[in-house]
Amino acid sequence: MKSDSVKSGIERAPHRSLFKAMGYTDEELRRPLVGIANSANDIIPGHAELDRIVSAVKAGVYMGGGTPIAFGTIGVCDGIAMNHIGMKYSLASRELIADSIEVMAIAHAFDAMVMVTNCDKIVPGMLMAAARLNLPTIIVSGGPMLAGTREGKKIDLVSVFEAVGAVSSGKMSKAELADIEDSACPTCGSCAGMFTANSMNCLTEAIGMGLPGNGTIPAVMAARTRLAKEAGMKIMMLLRKRMTPRKIMTEKAFANAMAVDMALGCSTNTVLHLIALASEAGVRLNLDSFNRISEKIPHLCNMSPAGRHHMEDLDRAGGVSAVMKELSRKGLINTECLTVTGRPVKENIEDSRIRDKTVIRPLERPYHKQGGLAVLFGNLAASGCVVKQSAVVRRMLRHEGTARVFDSEEEATSAIMAGRIKKGDVVIIRYEGPRGGPGMREMLMPTSAIAGMGLDTDVALVTDGRFSGGTRGAAIGHVSPEAMEGGPIAIVEDGDRIAIDIPQKRITLKVSEKEIEARLSTWRPPKFKITKGYMARYVRAVSSGGEGAVVR
Repeated sequence: MKSDSVKSGIERAPHRSLFKAMGYTDEELRRPLVGIANSANDIIPGHAELDRIVSAVKAGVYMGGGTPIAFGTIGVCDGIAMNHIGMKYSLASRELIADSIEVMAIAHAFDAMVMVTNCDKIVPGMLMAAARLNLPTIIVSGGPMLAGTREGKKIDLVSVFEAVGAVSSGKMSKAELADIEDSACPTCGSCAGMFTANSMNCLTEAIGMGLPGNGTIPAVMAARTRLAKEAGMKIMMLLRKRMTPRKIMTEKAFANAMAVDMALGCSTNTVLHLIALASEAGVRLNLDSFNRISEKIPHLCNMSPAGRHHMEDLDRAGGVSAVMKELSRKGLINTECLTVTGRPVKENIEDSRIRDKTVIRPLERPYHKQGGLAVLFGNLAASGCVVKQSAVVRRMLRHEGTARVFDSEEEATSAIMAGRIKKGDVVIIRYEGPRGGPGMREMLMPTSAIAGMGLDTDVALVTDGRFSGGTRGAAIGHVSPEAMEGGPIAIVEDGDRIAIDIPQKRITLKVSEKEIEARLSTWRPPKFKITKGYMARYVRAVSSGGEGAVVR
């Protein structure tokens, strides 16, 4: 056991003495040490009750014959960090989470890991740590919150963001906004739609690193606690079998994750995180991979924000297992891939079925023939950009409009709120990429304001930053190369024409190549917006969005 290096032999008497200072017994020290990465805190609704999940994991580890040892990790609530400087730190926190778990696991010689997580950057950060450490590991999420209800209709966090735009345009009163504010998030858990947190929790299950139900069982359900206990027991089995993450997260497993991504209509942020995770796992994955998968995987679930269903509905309808079972009918899932159950996918999904065909449609009548995401290329984004095509209304799939250019999210949001954006415009938000932001901010405020003002069927938004998983409409993010690296988005001018063709996977700045070269020849990068602390170091090391915004 790896942990023998900190607890076995005469020379480790001082080490054992320190363990005993915390109350560990000789019997506990004879067992494998299982590290439990616990991201519980009092600032993220999805993490506020994770101590309960960790307690259940501990019980499972003890039942399985191990000694559980919990430690804390950081986490950022994207909703609370939204639309101010705090969001610059969100994506960058992913790397800190992975690094901190690596430090704790190696410094204390853990034999195996259970990582308890829930929200946007914490899930991929933990998955990256699992791939890097390659110790037997299971990821356990805290589960989604229930949707709120108002006047007989389900609502969620995005309803609040969009209501802000409705109030600004005079379509809603402040009293109505207050009512929505009080009703939209009725329980703890990751926000109720297919936003980034739930997208990544579902893909954790699809790639084989979470137990069946990990992505969809609501946070408030007793089944969530039982799942955590089962994870604690299963990790001991994985340790005995020496089944490590790199044996699970293979190229075929990533293809499964992308297939489920497309069928569910997940967040565009999954592209960043899967590419970053593949890098840690030693698997080659690029933006073209997503288009290839999307072209053959139909979109089966119409989840919020694009549709009316929420995570509780997906869970009731059969969850991720039912989606994988349906895809497997036509050979669209590799059922031989190993999973943390100790069994291959085919055995995990053998008894699964669609329980509600209004939530999970059969392959014969999908919502869309292609998957939820598309990667566009063109002279504005030579290295690609990403859009959730399943959340775009039909008439905006092809759109040409006049560029309205802003050098920050704040400038764009102010213009939108002031009513200065008109039907047909293409809003360009630049210098928000991994280096330019810095931190590639997620921008739910401008997209929600556009939707709340009723412009989401007429206005496109294009940025080198990111859009929230809660975004709907023609919101195109991750433009690479980013503006700070001298990508063509840096030289777009007010009045330029932008052509978007999502079916053909093209985005074009309709300016001559000669004019683009002339503008780029006189372009100079602006000063970095943060010049000290962690983000200053991050800027020097981070890659482009097209490469997963990984730290080199």
